[in-house]
Amino acid sequence: MELFEVISIGVIASVLFLLIKDKQPTIAFLVVLFTVIYFFLFIMQYVQEILRLIAYLGERANINSVYIKTILQIIGISYITEIGANIVRDAGLKSVAVKIEMVGKVFILILAIPIFQSLIETIINIFPIT
Repeated sequence: MELFEVISIGVIASVLFLLIKDKQPTIAFLVVLFTVIYFFLFIMQYVQEILRLIAYLGERANINSVYIKTILQIIGISYITEIGANIVRDAGLKSVAVKIEMVGKVFILILAIPIFQSLIETIINIFPIT
Protein backbone atom coordinates (compact mmCIF):
# COMPACT_ATOMS: atom_id res chain seq x y z
CA MET A 1 0.00 0.00 0.00
CA GLU A 2 2.86 2.38 0.76
CA LEU A 3 4.33 1.76 -2.67
CA PHE A 4 1.04 2.85 -4.24
CA GLU A 5 1.18 6.05 -2.14
CA VAL A 6 4.71 6.88 -3.29
CA ILE A 7 3.93 6.16 -6.94
CA SER A 8 0.75 8.24 -6.74
CA ILE A 9 2.58 11.21 -5.26
CA GLY A 10 5.24 10.88 -7.96
CA VAL A 11 2.68 10.81 -10.75
CA ILE A 12 0.71 13.74 -9.29
CA ALA A 13 3.91 15.77 -8.85
CA SER A 14 4.94 14.99 -12.43
CA VAL A 15 1.59 16.06 -13.86
CA LEU A 16 1.62 19.21 -11.73
CA PHE A 17 5.16 19.96 -12.90
CA LEU A 18 4.20 19.55 -16.56
CA LEU A 19 1.16 21.79 -16.13
CA ILE A 20 2.98 24.70 -14.51
CA LYS A 21 6.56 24.50 -15.78
CA ASP A 22 6.02 26.99 -18.62
CA LYS A 23 4.12 29.60 -16.60
CA GLN A 24 5.76 29.19 -13.18
CA PRO A 25 9.12 27.42 -13.55
CA THR A 26 10.20 28.29 -10.01
CA ILE A 27 7.10 26.74 -8.47
CA ALA A 28 7.43 23.75 -10.77
CA PHE A 29 10.98 23.21 -9.55
CA LEU A 30 9.82 23.50 -5.94
CA VAL A 31 7.20 20.82 -6.61
CA VAL A 32 9.98 18.52 -7.79
CA LEU A 33 12.23 19.45 -4.88
CA PHE A 34 9.56 18.85 -2.23
CA THR A 35 8.60 15.56 -3.87
CA VAL A 36 12.21 14.38 -3.75
CA ILE A 37 12.50 15.45 -0.10
CA TYR A 38 9.30 13.57 0.72
CA PHE A 39 10.62 10.44 -1.00
CA PHE A 40 13.92 10.76 0.85
CA LEU A 41 12.23 11.12 4.26
CA PHE A 42 9.83 8.30 3.44
CA ILE A 43 12.56 5.86 2.54
CA MET A 44 14.77 6.68 5.54
CA GLN A 45 12.74 4.42 7.84
CA TYR A 46 13.54 1.47 5.59
CA VAL A 47 17.16 2.46 5.22
CA GLN A 48 17.54 2.46 9.01
CA GLU A 49 16.23 -1.11 9.16
CA ILE A 50 18.67 -2.17 6.45
CA LEU A 51 21.57 -0.50 8.26
CA ARG A 52 20.69 -2.31 11.50
CA LEU A 53 20.58 -5.62 9.64
CA ILE A 54 23.94 -5.00 7.98
CA ALA A 55 25.52 -4.06 11.32
CA TYR A 56 24.08 -7.20 12.93
CA LEU A 57 25.33 -9.44 10.13
CA GLY A 58 28.75 -7.79 10.29
CA GLU A 59 28.98 -8.49 14.01
CA ARG A 60 27.91 -12.10 13.50
CA ALA A 61 30.56 -12.54 10.78
CA ASN A 62 33.27 -10.90 12.93
CA ILE A 63 33.89 -8.20 10.33
CA ASN A 64 35.65 -5.14 11.66
CA SER A 65 33.01 -2.47 12.20
CA VAL A 66 35.29 0.14 10.60
CA TYR A 67 34.96 -1.64 7.26
CA ILE A 68 31.20 -1.89 7.48
CA LYS A 69 30.91 1.74 8.54
CA THR A 70 33.14 2.84 5.67
CA ILE A 71 31.23 0.84 3.08
CA LEU A 72 27.91 2.21 4.35
CA GLN A 73 29.31 5.76 4.21
CA ILE A 74 30.41 5.16 0.63
CA ILE A 75 26.95 3.90 -0.30
CA GLY A 76 25.37 6.90 1.43
CA ILE A 77 27.63 9.35 -0.36
CA SER A 78 26.80 7.79 -3.71
CA TYR A 79 23.04 8.02 -3.13
CA ILE A 80 23.14 11.56 -1.74
CA THR A 81 25.42 12.67 -4.56
CA GLU A 82 23.11 11.18 -7.17
CA ILE A 83 20.03 12.78 -5.63
CA GLY A 84 21.74 16.18 -5.38
CA ALA A 85 23.11 16.01 -8.90
CA ASN A 86 19.72 15.03 -10.31
CA ILE A 87 17.98 17.90 -8.52
CA VAL A 88 20.52 20.36 -9.90
CA ARG A 89 20.28 18.75 -13.34
CA ASP A 90 16.47 19.13 -13.22
CA ALA A 91 17.02 22.82 -12.54
CA GLY A 92 18.94 22.99 -15.82
CA LEU A 93 22.45 23.25 -14.36
CA LYS A 94 24.11 20.24 -15.93
CA SER A 95 27.64 21.54 -15.43
CA VAL A 96 27.05 21.97 -11.69
CA ALA A 97 25.55 18.47 -11.52
CA VAL A 98 28.69 17.04 -13.09
CA LYS A 99 30.83 18.83 -10.49
CA ILE A 100 28.66 17.48 -7.67
CA GLU A 101 29.18 13.98 -9.02
CA MET A 102 32.93 14.56 -9.24
CA VAL A 103 33.08 15.76 -5.62
CA GLY A 104 31.11 12.69 -4.52
CA LYS A 105 33.57 10.42 -6.31
CA VAL A 106 36.53 12.13 -4.65
CA PHE A 107 34.93 11.69 -1.22
CA ILE A 108 34.35 8.02 -1.99
CA LEU A 109 38.02 7.63 -2.92
CA ILE A 110 39.08 9.33 0.30
CA LEU A 111 36.92 6.97 2.35
CA ALA A 112 38.16 3.93 0.44
CA ILE A 113 41.86 4.60 1.09
CA PRO A 114 41.97 2.75 4.46
CA ILE A 115 40.28 -0.28 2.92
CA PHE A 116 42.77 -0.29 0.02
CA GLN A 117 45.63 0.10 2.48
CA SER A 118 44.40 -2.82 4.57
CA LEU A 119 43.97 -4.94 1.46
CA ILE A 120 47.51 -4.20 0.27
CA GLU A 121 48.93 -4.95 3.74
CA THR A 122 47.05 -8.25 3.82
CA ILE A 123 48.40 -9.22 0.39
CA ILE A 124 51.93 -8.28 1.45
CA ASN A 125 51.60 -10.40 4.61
CA ILE A 126 50.36 -13.39 2.61
CA PHE A 127 53.02 -13.02 -0.08
CA PRO A 128 56.00 -11.39 1.61
CA ILE A 129 58.36 -9.49 -0.61
CA THR A 130 61.93 -10.72 -0.26
